Amino acid sequence: MTESAINYSFLNKLSLLTQYNDPIDRSLYEKYDVKRGLRYSDGRGVLVGLTNIGDVLGYELDKDGHAVAIPGKLIYRGYNVVDIVADSVANHQFGYEQCVYLLLFGVLPTRDQLKEFTEYLGALRTLPANFTEDMIMKAPSNDIMNKIARGVLASYSYDPDPENRDVVNIIRQCIELISRFSTLAAYGYQAKRRYYDEKSMYIHIPKPELSTAENFLRLTRSDKQYTRLEAEILDLALILHAEHGGGNNSSLTVHVVSSADTDTYSAIAAAVGSLKGKRHGGANIQVMGMMDNIKENVKDWSNENEVRDYLYKIGRKEAYDRTGLIYGQGHGVYTISDPRTILLRNKAEELAKEKGMEEEFHLYKTIETLAPDVLADLHGNKKKICTNVDFYSGFVYSMLGIPRELYTPLFAIARIAGWSAHRIEEIVAGGRIYRPAYKSVLPLREYVPINERTEAVVEPVIKKDEGSATTGPSD
Repeated sequence: MTESAINYSFLNKLSLLTQYNDPIDRSLYEKYDVKRGLRYSDGRGVLVGLTNIGDVLGYELDKDGHAVAIPGKLIYRGYNVVDIVADSVANHQFGYEQCVYLLLFGVLPTRDQLKEFTEYLGALRTLPANFTEDMIMKAPSNDIMNKIARGVLASYSYDPDPENRDVVNIIRQCIELISRFSTLAAYGYQAKRRYYDEKSMYIHIPKPELSTAENFLRLTRSDKQYTRLEAEILDLALILHAEHGGGNNSSLTVHVVSSADTDTYSAIAAAVGSLKGKRHGGANIQVMGMMDNIKENVKDWSNENEVRDYLYKIGRKEAYDRTGLIYGQGHGVYTISDPRTILLRNKAEELAKEKGMEEEFHLYKTIETLAPDVLADLHGNKKKICTNVDFYSGFVYSMLGIPRELYTPLFAIARIAGWSAHRIEEIVAGGRIYRPAYKSVLPLREYVPINERTEAVVEPVIKKDEGSATTGPSD
């Protein structure tokens, strides 16, 4: 249907009914003890499941049961991600593929096992015959996450056994999706360049001997060239985004959809749709928009007082998007520190020196230091907040020359590992469909026969969500 054929006047009239009838009195949530967003009032998530895959630690309980903040820890299958990264650095190897193995199978691979698995992943990166032409080039999308989701669903048609729920078959499907996600994103981006941006399109063939990070850089660049340091920092970003516990929105989506006993492609496509949401996967893009604004309005980036003054303007809703949010600050679990931020920041400094962007990097560090105190002062909040990983990930991608429309797809390229692990876990250990309760707060009404009805006339009632003092990371 063309835009000219859409009857907006009719749709606006109908929307008034929705706006009038759908809002729910916030006091009812307290009356019925409903945990909105499956969260307690202090931000902690409601416990709805058990997992062996990942854990996010930001506090410990003391002997009296009170939460005590600790430096953040990110755990993959019982191992601290800091140790995983350190081991990869010490052995001069790309570590994302090892994380995939660990998350899927629950054990650290030997050198031989990792070599065999990496070769298997590499051999699968090329998309099935005619897939690129028929499913990507003939149906481009202006949004790469939309294109990835459609690519996942289209993969069902290229699978000789798509409905088989045997664990071996599901593992096979997940590994194929993990290996191909970077190709789907890169080709989707190239199609967008051609059809929406009217720029040249480059379709390079993946090289099986390269890592996920190397292949992605190769496929998105016209000359296919990249440095070792560029690939290393992208690999680090993939490691840090590969998993974040079962409670984040997209991983929970995998559990919920998988519990209905549907196919792998439907479950993973649903997770992509979740991550596409601005409250989940797009936080680093919001950071970049804010940083563009700060760089335009702060004349001396090295002047802490000038930077602080502008952060106060943002926090007081006097500057940037006037939401009062300083993007990249705060997290639902981490309080003292986000371990991903520390690891990525340290590597970002190394890349900034290579790219001649040290001045900009120091601006980021200055804001990281000042922003938590500014927010605490403005909101009178005694709870400490920390800078989250999204604050630096967008900066890293910008130094790599990666366009912003690929930032959230990169998140998906990393998180497909965690999604796949949660998909397998739900099939093996779940066994019961998710069916939480919703309480209806609308009283029964007497039915009115159609000949006795009169048209409802209502005024729009739009209640803006109260939001949050912090953005929270894309998780």
